[in-house]
Amino acid sequence: MEQIEPTEEDGYGALRGHLVGRALACRAKYGPEITWDVFQAILLDRDFVRFPTSVRFADEGLLPGEFAHAEPMGPQAADGFTLVIRPCYQHDEVALVKLAAYHVPSINYLDIVTHTEAELFGAALLGLEVDAYYEAVCALADGNATPYQSPNT
Repeated sequence: MEQIEPTEEDGYGALRGHLVGRALACRAKYGPEITWDVFQAILLDRDFVRFPTSVRFADEGLLPGEFAHAEPMGPQAADGFTLVIRPCYQHDEVALVKLAAYHVPSINYLDIVTHTEAELFGAALLGLEVDAYYEAVCALADGNATPYQSPNT
């Protein structure tokens, strides 16, 4: 019998199928409307967010052009993460959900995910087409871009 050698693309295909399935299961449990309050409950649900995750609104630690990122709380993923989000989004709950959902795959699957997995997960969770979700995230990020300021100025 011939042994099959899975490729990296095979692995990503399996990952993408899995994370879309998890997003749809999450939407079935918590949706169909995922508000910011609902999203915060999702962050506490280990069936959907593998590691403890809190949210902090701050510009510190974010790179120019970044709207948010998942910051490790310690050397192990099990130590948890802080989802750092620019404060300019703090009072726009629709934007918050879209931007925060983008980072759930990087919390769950760490550094193996790409923007493709982030977009697939966010779109599936929110019931959007991938292109529509991508365009919404880009518009939000572009509309609140923080210019780079050198710490030496």
